[in-house]
Amino acid sequence: MKTKLSLILLAVFMLAACGPKSAPTPSGTLPPISLPPVTAATSTPPAPLSGNVDVTIAGFAFSPAALTVKVGTTVKWTNQDTAGHTVNADDNSWGSGDLQKGDSFSFTFATTGTFAYHCGVHPSMEATITVVP
Repeated sequence: MKTKLSLILLAVFMLAACGPKSAPTPSGTLPPISLPPVTAATSTPPAPLSGNVDVTIAGFAFSPAALTVKVGTTVKWTNQDTAGHTVNADDNSWGSGDLQKGDSFSFTFATTGTFAYHCGVHPSMEATITVVP
């Protein structure tokens, strides 16, 4: 009798092990995810700026960091940081010298091209100006 019961229990365990596995149950719930609507990409870039354009130096960054302007545009950088900064073209074609808080530097772009620049004091501060006709 004991052997018969053992065989029955063994058969039940074997059959239970062959059954379907259930998916794990999450212990909590996740918040819903909000995604912005998908829109078609536009092929029209923003119009280049002209006249006088301001760039702010604040938080150890140039803002905006990328700018598109027309030939003849004057860009003015103003240091709003408590630290001193410079505005230097990567090719050394122009530069501001030291700018303390409240100081400004202006440069008029007379030729087309992309002009990368940086802060000579803080080389991680980088930006570009693209000049178009």
